[in-house]
Amino acid sequence: MPLPDRSDAVGPRSAAPLWVGAVVGLVAAGAGIAVSELVAAISVSMRSPLVSVGDRVIDAVPPTVKDWAISVFGTGDKTALLIGTAVLLACYAAVLGIVAVRRSLTVALAGVGLFALVGALASLGRGGGGWASPVPSIAAGLVAAGVMVLLTRRAIDAWPRDEAGARPILDDSIVSGSMVDDSVVSRPMVDDSVVSMNAMRAGSRRRFLGTAAAIGAAAVVAGGVGRWMADRATVTAERLGIRLPRPAQPLPPVPAGVQVDVAGVSPFITPNEDFYRIDTAIIVPSVTVGDWKLDVKGMVDRPVSITYDQLLARPMIEADVTLSCVSNEVGGDLVGNARWLGCRLDDLLAEVGVDPRADQIVGRSVDGFTAGFPTSILDGRDALVAVGMNGEVLPVEHGFPARLVIPGLYGYVSATKWLSEIELTRFDEFEGYWIPRGWSADGPIKTQSRIDVPKSGARVEPGKPLAIGGVAWSPVKGITKVEVQVDDGPWEEATLGEEFTATSWRLWQHEITPAGGRQRVRVRATDGTGQTQTADEAPPEPDGATGWHDVRIEGG
Repeated sequence: MPLPDRSDAVGPRSAAPLWVGAVVGLVAAGAGIAVSELVAAISVSMRSPLVSVGDRVIDAVPPTVKDWAISVFGTGDKTALLIGTAVLLACYAAVLGIVAVRRSLTVALAGVGLFALVGALASLGRGGGGWASPVPSIAAGLVAAGVMVLLTRRAIDAWPRDEAGARPILDDSIVSGSMVDDSVVSRPMVDDSVVSMNAMRAGSRRRFLGTAAAIGAAAVVAGGVGRWMADRATVTAERLGIRLPRPAQPLPPVPAGVQVDVAGVSPFITPNEDFYRIDTAIIVPSVTVGDWKLDVKGMVDRPVSITYDQLLARPMIEADVTLSCVSNEVGGDLVGNARWLGCRLDDLLAEVGVDPRADQIVGRSVDGFTAGFPTSILDGRDALVAVGMNGEVLPVEHGFPARLVIPGLYGYVSATKWLSEIELTRFDEFEGYWIPRGWSADGPIKTQSRIDVPKSGARVEPGKPLAIGGVAWSPVKGITKVEVQVDDGPWEEATLGEEFTATSWRLWQHEITPAGGRQRVRVRATDGTGQTQTADEAPPEPDGATGWHDVRIEGG
């Protein structure tokens, strides 16, 4: 029997307190999201409504908001966005539950339908899921609506609109007479039927709370299982079973001379777990090698599709390359150096035959992200389709099964992770993901330097020599000189670690003798062309931050 909708009745549909309605909405939304996670785990091209909406938020925000989020939350910006989206959804769900229990179930179900519609629309076009993309959002809406109807029915049974039966009932003679008969006073003031009704309602309330708790617990388990399935299970097992090929052109071990003798300076090779991760993926794509292929297409003579096994069978080289995010502030940590293993991009494109009119190479990720860079960048530098990072299979967070590594370019125009397509095209015919959002189409990494030791605000002993150090980078050009200045004193040349490759950063160290009080220490670098980094300060947008990094030390 369908639940009657009394939205046209005078007063509330139920006497339930507001928290009961909030529980109805929150449990219904939780169940819907949990089921959507399970459904989304079926295919890498499907996303839950939370993730789909989060992706669209990232797509829509202007560069200034993106930079603010990174500066405040760092590499936790995606987590912060997911938490914020979940909080807004929880508030929305709680309101819908209150409306369902106290006013109109029809209106509340319409709100659930709106939630599902927003998720479905957000999923279209991102990630290439095609017709299946909206399925998790539709499933979420259906489950949330069913749970809301069930819990609303039980809430109304437990807290009916007419609570009069729960109050003590007096005889008419007591109400109408001015005198009270002793025999009447001696009788119980509460009818047996009222006691029975109260007991029934207490049971109904326990049943409501038990049902809500059971559904909530099941949602937590289902959502966790779905996320685990989507993120790790199959892909983790596959990664563990992969043996990377030996490079045809291996690099020698990193010589000890690249390091400097200052504790706290960044290592020459950044460990995988410490390597920065900034991208547009709310949830890291989980791609199985059996489902993966790399299409090379567009303005080429011989389009080709390459499986993962075929990619591993290609001649491999190693390259030590420093990557930097365009959102990195002066002195920031969104930069790292790794030893990459992969096939040469220029060799791959030579095999397919590039149309001379093509001036842009576009990398496309499995989640729809695109980044484009000029064909002229293939000038002999070690541009790779990478499959390994620091001696292990490419981590999922850094692009497994394959990604692009292009020395000398910021990641937003080149470093496509979870690579699925390479397309040859023209700049006047296609713009990569970030270009319409206000970022420059060109993204050469600017010469930068950073002080790692000491940290700003450090207390030092006046008159005692102080070792300072850090890193400097200008991939492809290399670093030939680093200079340090204390307050407005002369620039002094620092000692450089050995240069291993021009595509890697270079470590440096210097010694100063602090005076008393507060002092400013700053650094600048000169690249292999003889160009010294500019002192002009500029924000990251639209093509990378500039300026000299400085720290303040306190003597005494």
